[in-house]
Amino acid sequence: MVATLLAAFCLTTPVSPANTLYEFTKKDIDGKERKLADFKGKVVLVVNVASKCGLTKQYAGIEALYRKYKSKGLVVLGFPANNFGGQEPGTEAEIKQFCTGTYDVTFPMFSKISVKGDDIDPLFTWLIAQSGRKEDIEWNFAKFVVAKDGKRVLRFSPRTTPESPEFVQALEQELGK
Repeated sequence: MVATLLAAFCLTTPVSPANTLYEFTKKDIDGKERKLADFKGKVVLVVNVASKCGLTKQYAGIEALYRKYKSKGLVVLGFPANNFGGQEPGTEAEIKQFCTGTYDVTFPMFSKISVKGDDIDPLFTWLIAQSGRKEDIEWNFAKFVVAKDGKRVLRFSPRTTPESPEFVQALEQELGK
């Protein structure tokens, strides 16, 4: 009975065999394969983003953080997702145009992926597992701060703004290590 339940659990729960962020390869917003190993030794902020969300204005704060801390080793990776209320319906070209035209986004953006549900991308399965908070992502603009070693992950709520003192303090602490 226990073995049957365990087998059923393993078949329905996506598990990523990766040990670090650097083991993933993702398509960027232009469709080119990008190894996340390119970001070794940096503090990586991974955010699931959307263009038609009440939290979309966070792009401005995220871009400001990127510009402020880029020279200190921060990189931001934006992953558009349409999991919440259809708030990212556009194509990659439309998303890129919106981000650069509206918020002057310069940080790396990636192709649209799923961040929850049966089709969750393995990267987000890994981020959730590494963060110590096993529940699904709540909404657009969930933030994952990955340490320079590519292993340790801090997770922040979508409602935590990029300017919030606890978020900035966590970033600065990681950048200083």
